[in-house]
Amino acid sequence: METAKLVTLVVWITAVSPCVYSKQSEQMRKNGTRPNIIVMLMDDMGWGDLGVFGHPAKETPNLDKMASEGALMTDFYSGNPLCSPSRAAFLTGRLPIRNGFYSTNAHARNAYTPQKIVGGIPDSEILLPELLRKAGYKSKIIGKWHLGQQERYLPLNHGFDEFFGSTNCHFGPYNNKNTPNIPVFRNGEMIGRYYEEFEIHQKTGESNMTQLFIEEALKFIDEQHAAGNPFFLDWTPDATHTPLYASSGFLGNSQRGLYGDAVMELDSGVGRILEKLRDLKIDSNTFVFFMSDNGAATYAKEQGGSVGPFLCGKETTFEGGMREPSIAWWPGKIKPGIISRQLGSIMDLFTTAVELAGLSIPKDRIIDGSSLLPLLLNGEEDPNKAIFYYRGDEMMAVRQGLFKAHYWTWTNSYSEFKHGTNFCPGQNVTGVMTHDQTNHTDSPLLFNLGLDPGEKYPIKSSSAVYKEVMPSLEAVVKDHKNKLVAGEPQLNICDKAVENWAPPGCVKLNKCLPIPKSNPFNCTWVH
Repeated sequence: METAKLVTLVVWITAVSPCVYSKQSEQMRKNGTRPNIIVMLMDDMGWGDLGVFGHPAKETPNLDKMASEGALMTDFYSGNPLCSPSRAAFLTGRLPIRNGFYSTNAHARNAYTPQKIVGGIPDSEILLPELLRKAGYKSKIIGKWHLGQQERYLPLNHGFDEFFGSTNCHFGPYNNKNTPNIPVFRNGEMIGRYYEEFEIHQKTGESNMTQLFIEEALKFIDEQHAAGNPFFLDWTPDATHTPLYASSGFLGNSQRGLYGDAVMELDSGVGRILEKLRDLKIDSNTFVFFMSDNGAATYAKEQGGSVGPFLCGKETTFEGGMREPSIAWWPGKIKPGIISRQLGSIMDLFTTAVELAGLSIPKDRIIDGSSLLPLLLNGEEDPNKAIFYYRGDEMMAVRQGLFKAHYWTWTNSYSEFKHGTNFCPGQNVTGVMTHDQTNHTDSPLLFNLGLDPGEKYPIKSSSAVYKEVMPSLEAVVKDHKNKLVAGEPQLNICDKAVENWAPPGCVKLNKCLPIPKSNPFNCTWVH
């Protein structure tokens, strides 16, 4: 008979958790150390895309080496199965349902920040670079921001000192009449637009953007080292998000096509950044974490990534949608060759960074992230850590230990599916992959992800295992919901007038476009 170890419920009161974290912070203060912090956040890269995670192409030598020199995190999660909410979760340390990066226009809908969105990251949220500034850090984001394109939402208004990249995804090209092309910014002003000054070849996918993002990172590291500043680099290149792109030196190199070319170029960038740290002899004083913002875009088929053994991909709260390829690296501090199965999430990076800087997390709000330092430096695991899988305004699932319970299941609507949008190509798990939003709250679908990482075999509700495990999971969910105070939804209202017609800096370039009359409307989120 199948047996299970009872998961012990521990109620964590995160609002007072600075008391728990203060030992690590105090140690950093006493030592006078302020390690540099680099987060490498990829776009739509899947758990199975790296050689070290089992991809047969073995085309990521630098990331594979990074993993051998640090800690491979096998059970690490994004904050959401979609880009913008996950990025907001990282920079605030809070679930999107708390920081407002969700929509209530329809139940359990994924929402993000296309350029017509009116909302963005609220001023009431405290972003990581705002806190790090108090400890003397210089912060830069390179790549995709995606937390709002109106001026008040731009990175320099939320703690970053420098910005090179775009406010939105590099969709296009547009005709600048019905829709404007996406601007590329340097700091607070645009310096051109995608498909104009910053080219992406529509047919071949050739673009130099990843090389620009790499060079910007190397330059920032050099400058901050020369100035003696501790720094935070949020490196967020987006070449693996469709439309895919790669530079001429990488086009055609991968057996995986253009997607693989993009992965190889990003892997090269990781290698160059880590080599720069070694050359400057600051590798032992720099904490680096690599991961992706959500699961692979399986609906893109051969133009999307690999979810490995997991079910479905981006947009879903199955494992393929939120479990990420994750690596922690800090030579001399993190022992090489660690393989950690500790549950963790992108929000943990917020709290970890705050502790590395010798600071305390805000006490006036719930912070969902917990520090990774006890795990990475001392091997201390937290068996009570819970992962909450949200889709829009709905908690779809929860995981603690090896057990995951689905309270709701949904891939996408049948009408969308029959017209070719398939989040789970080649997979069909009856009763689990549902094209109708299906409420399992009265009897959640329970899986042992150790025995069944692909979520194919629900544990029978009549079994001893189910009866042993579900009460503790239900207690975790009850505690979470009792303490939940949802933020004001930022992703409900759209308006063509707020698109990138006339971003800051457009006058200098003579690239301002006529702004249409404002006509706000409720955004439509189909899945």
